[in-house]
Amino acid sequence: MLIFVVTTTFWVIQRTSSTGLALDLEGVWKDWKATHGKEYLEEEENFRRTIWEKNLRMIRQHNLEASLGKHTYRLGMNHFGDLTNEEFNQRTNCLLPSTVEPPGGNVTLFRESAIVETPKEVDWRKKGYVTLVKDQGNCGSCWAFSATGALEGLHFKVTKRLVSLSEQNLIDCSGNFRNKGCGGGNASRAFLYVQHNGGINSEETYPYLSEKIAAKCSSSVMVSKGDERALEQAVANVGPVSIALDSRSKEFQFYKSGIFSCPWNGKALTHAVLAVGYVKSPEGGKGPNYWILKNSWSKIWGEKGYMRLLKGANQCGVADGASYPVLKPAEEP
Repeated sequence: MLIFVVTTTFWVIQRTSSTGLALDLEGVWKDWKATHGKEYLEEEENFRRTIWEKNLRMIRQHNLEASLGKHTYRLGMNHFGDLTNEEFNQRTNCLLPSTVEPPGGNVTLFRESAIVETPKEVDWRKKGYVTLVKDQGNCGSCWAFSATGALEGLHFKVTKRLVSLSEQNLIDCSGNFRNKGCGGGNASRAFLYVQHNGGINSEETYPYLSEKIAAKCSSSVMVSKGDERALEQAVANVGPVSIALDSRSKEFQFYKSGIFSCPWNGKALTHAVLAVGYVKSPEGGKGPNYWILKNSWSKIWGEKGYMRLLKGANQCGVADGASYPVLKPAEEP
C-alpha cells in the first residue's frame, strides 16, 4: 500500500512539473474557480491555470513593490484572472470614436471658466446621485453603463428621485446613432438617441413595459478635450459625467485599491466609466489629487467597483472624451 501511495504521489508531481504548474497554488486555484464559478473542459484547464498563475505572480510582484513605496496603488486577483491582457482587451475595449455627427443633435461644448470656483472635494454618491455598481458581463457595453450613470445622476438632480435606467434600452435601440450594442458604442451617441427617442426606459420596466419613459434628454454637452479643469468644473457643478479612458494595461485589469496612475503615456480611449467626484488636497497639504470613477465590472473589481485615478496630468486620457446630458423630467402620467 505504501509503494502505491509513493508511486501515485510521484506521478502527480511529475505530471504537475511537466505542465509547469505550481503545486503550492493548487488550493488557491480551486478556491478562485469556486469563487467566480469557473469551469473548464479538461483540455483547457491547464492552459487557463497557466495564465492565472502568470497573472498572480505579476500581481504579487507589483504589491511587493507597492509595499516598498514604488506604487501608489495595489493590484488584486479578480474574475479576469484567467485571461491574458490581450483577451481582456478584446472583451472590455468597447468604446467607439466619440465624434458626434448624427443629424438633428443638440450638442454644445463645455469650456473652462476663469471665474468659476470649485470645492476641494465632490462625491455625488453621498448626495444620492449614483446607483449601485453594475456588471456589464461579457458584453462590450461599457458606453451604455457610462451613459445611464450620467443620466441617472442628472435625472436625480432634476426630480430628486434616483431611478436605475436601462442599459439594454440603449444597447437594443441606439443603432441608428452608430452604436453597436455589445460591439461597442459611445455615451455621446447614447445621449443623442435618448434625445431623439423622447426618453429612456427604467431598468425595472424595460423590456417588459417599454411604453414607460423614466427620463428625457433635451441636449448633450461635450467637455473641452484634454481640459481637466473644465472636467472638474463640470463634475462639481453639473453632476456625474461620462468619461473615456485608456484601460488597456494589465495594471488596470487587476486594479484593487489606492490611487491609480497610467503605466504608460498612451491615451487610446478604449473604455467608458463615470466620474462621480474628485478630491483636491488643501493648499500646502500632503497627498495627491484624484478622481472618483465608477466602473461597470461588478463590485469584485477595484474598490467595490470604483477606482481612484490620479488627477492633474490627464491620466489615461481622463479628460479626452467627457460628456453629459442635459435633462428635463418626464411628464407625470
